Amino acid sequence: MNYILFDGDVRNALLPFTYTKPVADIRIGILTIREKWEMYLGLTTTTITEEYLEEKYPMVEMEENVLLNASFLPTESLIEKVKSLKVNQAIFKGEDVIAFYTIDTQEEVDFSSYEQIEFEDEIIQIKNTWDIFSLNDKAIRNDFDLITEGRTSEPIPETVNYINKEAIFIEEGAKLTFATLNASNGPIYIGKDAEIMEGVLVRGALAMCENSVLKMGAKVYGATTLGPHCKVGGEVNNSVLMGYSSKGHEGYLGNSVIGEWCNIGADTNNSNLKNNYAEVKLWSYETERFAKTGLQFCGLIMGDHSKCGINTMFNTGTVIGVSVNIFGSGFPRNFVPSYSWGGASGFTEYKTNKVFEVAEVVMKRRSIQFDEKEKRILEHVFEETKKYRNF
Repeated sequence: MNYILFDGDVRNALLPFTYTKPVADIRIGILTIREKWEMYLGLTTTTITEEYLEEKYPMVEMEENVLLNASFLPTESLIEKVKSLKVNQAIFKGEDVIAFYTIDTQEEVDFSSYEQIEFEDEIIQIKNTWDIFSLNDKAIRNDFDLITEGRTSEPIPETVNYINKEAIFIEEGAKLTFATLNASNGPIYIGKDAEIMEGVLVRGALAMCENSVLKMGAKVYGATTLGPHCKVGGEVNNSVLMGYSSKGHEGYLGNSVIGEWCNIGADTNNSNLKNNYAEVKLWSYETERFAKTGLQFCGLIMGDHSKCGINTMFNTGTVIGVSVNIFGSGFPRNFVPSYSWGGASGFTEYKTNKVFEVAEVVMKRRSIQFDEKEKRILEHVFEETKKYRNF
């Protein structure tokens, strides 16, 4: 069977992250959504996404296909139903389709002609950017069970203090020295070749992916995810860094989501609680205005390739687009459009040739080529987000 992940209606609600990747490639928990589906299915998947992303994330269609809504995180019971789907059958959760069986001759899908199967078990759906951190605890726990089932952890080094050893899993090549790991409130997963330096204090749930680093004296509260090749210092609480991003020094990051290839300058802090304790509003790309989140704690949303200088201060509920460079004193505004250069004193447009120069250098440091596909994606995002840069 051929399995295809599609973005669905939530794509616009998950901007700025889905400017540069399909919904399936968002990381929540330990794995990306695609990696979760592929581990459960035991098969690779392809993608239906925006046309400008297809070159990097192509779709392969066969005679028989099962299409999967990438906003839903798979479970064992869901996988059983997905694998048993037949022609003209679809799985729904309320009004939302989770999966459906189709053949290559079907140009349009009319669900009124389908047998609709209601999925009654509990399931996680990512509908908004803030779901990525607010649902991260459940996602880490589910991924931890999936990844570690039937496997044995590497031993915890003698110099490491720990609580609840059974909920700590260390992959081959990971390095830990004179740290404290408290897994009483959630599991701690330490990926291949990850490193926890001296003096680090961790309260689970924590997901450290391959080659990620917690620097000396860091304080990390769950539920937090460090994607591949992330470096983190200072204090972090309930945040997701998707991959290849750094917050290497002192400063606070809380209830936040940071994309790929981002860098947060030393002593940068974000607020995650309004002074009046009111509900936090976030910029919505769907409505092009600020929308209620239902959350009292909500920090920073930062798209791929964005950076900020030392001592940057972010207000509660700040949304930063793709390829933004922020610096200077004072609080920048709560919504900074993609390709902005500046800070509280004002912004100018960040030209693509300068963006490409930085991206090439940054990605080369991780032995990844900034190729023409990446350029074309960022060029499209530049054009698509022009309307917001009315400085």
